[in-house]
Amino acid sequence: MASETQTQTAPMAPLRKGPLTSTWRENKKSWGFWERSMDTLGLHPTNLDMPIPVFKKTDPVPHIPAWLMHRWIIVHAFAPLAIHQAYVFVMGKNMPTWGAFLFYAFALKFGAIHQIHSMRWMGHRFGFLDGDKFARDSVPDGHVGKVTASLLSTASLRPIMFLMLTYKHSQSPMEGLSWKWLLLEVGLYGIVLDFWFYWYHRVMHDNDSLWKFHRTHHLTKHPNPLLTLYADEPQEFFDIAVIPFLTWGSLKLMGFPMGFYDWWVCSQYVIFSELVGHSGLRIHLIAPNPFSWLLQYFNCELIIEDHDLHHRTGWKKSHNYGKQTRLWDRIFGTFRKEGRIETTPEAIDYVNTVPMPIFFDSTEPVVYKPGQQTVTTNSGSEGRCDEELLKEHHA
Repeated sequence: MASETQTQTAPMAPLRKGPLTSTWRENKKSWGFWERSMDTLGLHPTNLDMPIPVFKKTDPVPHIPAWLMHRWIIVHAFAPLAIHQAYVFVMGKNMPTWGAFLFYAFALKFGAIHQIHSMRWMGHRFGFLDGDKFARDSVPDGHVGKVTASLLSTASLRPIMFLMLTYKHSQSPMEGLSWKWLLLEVGLYGIVLDFWFYWYHRVMHDNDSLWKFHRTHHLTKHPNPLLTLYADEPQEFFDIAVIPFLTWGSLKLMGFPMGFYDWWVCSQYVIFSELVGHSGLRIHLIAPNPFSWLLQYFNCELIIEDHDLHHRTGWKKSHNYGKQTRLWDRIFGTFRKEGRIETTPEAIDYVNTVPMPIFFDSTEPVVYKPGQQTVTTNSGSEGRCDEELLKEHHA
């Protein structure tokens, strides 16, 4: 039985002078180019003037069906390919490499921004994990430019790298897509990428000399999608280029075609999981993959709470190193032994499911009902960093 909804204002948490202090959104007079750009594009993970629902740890967690995510990804993956094919039909020739770069870099940015908008809407409807104790960390003061540039780099460097490796002017999307292999490529791409990411990620935690390149990313205990690439430059380079290249090369060695258009579809699945995995949304969402059903059968599927707990309950010594699956954590024994906290099997609400609008939804979100109260966002509760983390940061 759902409890009566109550609305109250969260107590103002004391501002802490730490690496994740975030007050810049409230002082528009101090904004520069990057702050205005982030605001214009609507990249904020929450709206300061809208309430966020807060739930107890034992309240039901709504489920999002896999087909809704596949639909969302397929639309955003194939719409650019359809436009590209139309260009070939009208112009009678393929796009030049530079034109394809501009087009697909824009398409990748557009899809990612749309996903951030959708996740913000979902956050104001379904709340966030551990939301009864902490608000989500926001983009830190003085780092807006770095965060924005990192996101733009991902949306630019990945397309240009794979265009140089795989783009063929003689093949349109219809001709270049490996239709008979595509489903298998998409499924294996996420699993193989997760293998490379798992070991690179785990080694950075286990090795003292490499931890310094990863510790910045772990300053956030309650991340949001914009902090997906909040890291030092070496980690950014591996995340953006090295791990995707190793994955592509591995599938090529296995004998898969992995042309540009195949890679494009694969990348849409990976980017979706990368962003939603840092969202902290209080929903039961399994990282989309054509083989999710098989991973789930062996208890190797990854949901939002798994990576959230990697940040929240881990520091240098951690667990749940995978970012697309828990397969390699299961095989090598690094999954979180204590299990999940809020998204336990008995807590999943399969009746009141989560919508995933394909198009922008500007309506005010209707708050999910079971046993919840709502609180108003305040900047004082954003940018929290636990005392142990702050002491180490200033050591």
